[in-house]
Amino acid sequence: MVSDVPYGPDRTEAVDLFFPKGKRDRLPVHMFIHGGYWRMFSKRDYSYVADTVTNAGAIAVIVDYALMPAVRMGTIVDQIRRARRWVDEHIASQGGNPGMLTVSGHSAGAHLATMLFDDDSRPSGIKGALLLGGIYDLKPLQASFLAAEIAITDAEVERFSPINHSFDPSVSVEVSVGADETPPFHIQAETFAENLGKRGLTVSRTSLAAANHMSSVRDLGLAGTEAAASLARLLAI
Repeated sequence: MVSDVPYGPDRTEAVDLFFPKGKRDRLPVHMFIHGGYWRMFSKRDYSYVADTVTNAGAIAVIVDYALMPAVRMGTIVDQIRRARRWVDEHIASQGGNPGMLTVSGHSAGAHLATMLFDDDSRPSGIKGALLLGGIYDLKPLQASFLAAEIAITDAEVERFSPINHSFDPSVSVEVSVGADETPPFHIQAETFAENLGKRGLTVSRTSLAAANHMSSVRDLGLAGTEAAASLARLLAI
């Protein structure tokens, strides 16, 4: 692996790259975006996800970004999009094929992953996405335990709620949630999956048996789990 590869000037703007064994020649590439309600965790907490990616023969790109409330949502979204541009421009030098790019994210990371294909006026270049335990309507967060800490504004709700966006219809999306998640996660997943389908995307909606908000993302890196199988299916697209 290669750690702390910069995609921008800020110290938070870096990715870790993990490689499968053997020769690297135009391999598939997968970006993983961590969650933490935009306010906690880092790429180092999620290196284990690379096990499933590299075992499937792809290069794993684990993305870091700045955290709220030190920055606003617009800064984070811009960082994620610049990380993706870094992959487009540089991953070939690492043996990857930017034309075979997939993305996954958990919780706030699932929200951020949608920002890589949320424009139906152009091809996104994303082949597929796995969205796990995501947040697609930011409005309820204004009255949640996060209200005082990240203070999402009305303007941010309007601009950055995926439920309000159009998307590249060529992207295949799996919207997944742990069966033991709290009801709001199920409601948001169901509503968002329906919206994607109405916009012409190929969408599957899955519920992970006996999984909660944190065990579901843990399982992404554990062979034999339902979550890891979902990720492996995405990598086979």
